[in-house]
Amino acid sequence: IPCLCSGASCLLCRCCPNSKNSTVTRLIYAFLLLLSTVLACIMLAPGMEEQLKKIPGFCDDGLHTQIPHLDGFVSCDVFVGYRAVYRVSFAMAVFFFLLSLLMIEVKTSNDPRASIHNGFWFFKIAAIVAIMVGAFYIPEGPFTRAWFWIGVSGAFCFILIQLVLLVDFAHSWNESWVEKMEEGNSKCWYAALLSCTSLFYALSLVFVVLFYVFYTKPDDCTENKFFISFNMILCIAVSIVSILPKVQEHQPRSGLLQSSVITLYTMYLTWAAMSNEPERNCNPSLLNIITQIAAPTAVPANATVPPATPAPPKSLQWWDAQSVVGLVIFVLCLLYSSIRSSSNSQVNKLTLSGSDTAMLEESVGTGSGAAEEGDVRRVTDNEKDGVQYSYTFFHFMLFLASLYIMMTLTNWYSPDADFKTMTSKWPAVWVKITSSWVCLLLYLWTLVAPLVLTNRDFS
Repeated sequence: IPCLCSGASCLLCRCCPNSKNSTVTRLIYAFLLLLSTVLACIMLAPGMEEQLKKIPGFCDDGLHTQIPHLDGFVSCDVFVGYRAVYRVSFAMAVFFFLLSLLMIEVKTSNDPRASIHNGFWFFKIAAIVAIMVGAFYIPEGPFTRAWFWIGVSGAFCFILIQLVLLVDFAHSWNESWVEKMEEGNSKCWYAALLSCTSLFYALSLVFVVLFYVFYTKPDDCTENKFFISFNMILCIAVSIVSILPKVQEHQPRSGLLQSSVITLYTMYLTWAAMSNEPERNCNPSLLNIITQIAAPTAVPANATVPPATPAPPKSLQWWDAQSVVGLVIFVLCLLYSSIRSSSNSQVNKLTLSGSDTAMLEESVGTGSGAAEEGDVRRVTDNEKDGVQYSYTFFHFMLFLASLYIMMTLTNWYSPDADFKTMTSKWPAVWVKITSSWVCLLLYLWTLVAPLVLTNRDFS
C-alpha cells in the first residue's frame, strides 16, 4: 500500500536502472492506457457478446426494435462489443481529462498536486475501475451519438499530434546520422541515410499504385481518384520545398528524410480514409484484394468464369489491416512521447515543457552519485526546480489518445451507420482525409515559418 500511494519511484526502485521521475511517471500512464486498449480489444473478441449481454440494461431484449431508421430487426449481439469499447474508452477519457484539469498551472514537483500526478497509483487505478464499471450502466439514449462526435474530434486532433511526433522522430534521426557522418565514415552513413529515404519514397510510390489498382474503377470511385492524386501532388510539393536553397538556409534541419516519413504517413492516412468509405465497390477488404491478386492464377484458361457477384460486406471484426497499422503507429508514438526528452525536441515544445537544462544538470549530478555509492536503484526527482513537461497537456494528450483508440477499434463506426455490417459513413472519411491535408500544411509551415517570421528563433 505505501508503494501504491507514494511516488512512481517506489514502484520501479529495484526493477530499473536510475531513471528520472518525469520519464517513469509518463511510462506508467502510457502502460495504463495500453492496458485499457487490451481490455477494449477483449470486448470485441468472439464470444464476449454473450457475457456483455448479462449486464443489466446493457443489451435488453427488444433493444433492437428502438432503431427506427432500419428495416426489420437487428440483434443486439451485432453491436454490443462496439458499445463496450465506447464505455471502456469513455472511462479512460474521463480519467485523463479530469487529471488534465486538476494539473493546471503545476510548476514544480513541490506542488501538492504533483504528488497526485506522480503517485497514489492504487487510488487512481481504483478510480479508473469505478468509472469503467459505472460507464456500462449509462443509458443508451443519446450517449453513443454524442460520444461518437466527441471521439471523431478527439481522434482528429490526436492524428495531428502523431504528425508532430513523427516529424520530431525524423528530425532526431536525421541529426543523429548527420553527426555520425561528420565524425567519420561519412560514406557509410550517407548511404544509410539515402537508403532509408529512398525506401520510404519507394513504399509510398508502391502504395499509390496499389491504391489506383484496388481502390478505383475506370468509371467509378471519383472521390478516391481525387484523394490519391491530390495527396500525391501535395507530397511531391512539400518534398521539393524541403530542399529549396532558401529553406535550407533558414532551416538546416530540413531534408528529404523528414519529407519521406511525412509522405509515407500521408499515404497511410489516405488509405485509412478510403478504408472507411461506405461504397463497397470502392472499398475492398484485405481478403477481397488478396482474392483479386490470386484470381488470374487460380482460374484455368479454359474454365468458365462465373458471373460477377456483389462485394460482400465487411465483417464485424475490428482487426483489419487499417486498424492494426493504426494501433502500431499509436503505440510507437505513445512510447516515443513518454521517453523523448532532449533540449531541441519538438515533443518538449508540444508538451510545453520547461527547463531542459535543469533536467540535464540534475540527472548528471544524481545519477552518477547513486551509481558510485552502490545504493538501491531509484527514480530521482528531477522536477523540484521546474516540471519537465506540462502535466495538463500530457493528460490531455492521453485523453485524445483514448478517443483515437475508441475510433480505431470501432472502425470509425457511426451510430447511424448500418448495424448489419458496421460500415462507417462519409463523415469518418472526410475527417481522415482532412487530417492528411492539415498534416501536410503543418509540415509545410515548419519549413517556411523561418522565412516568414525572421524575428523568431526556430533553432
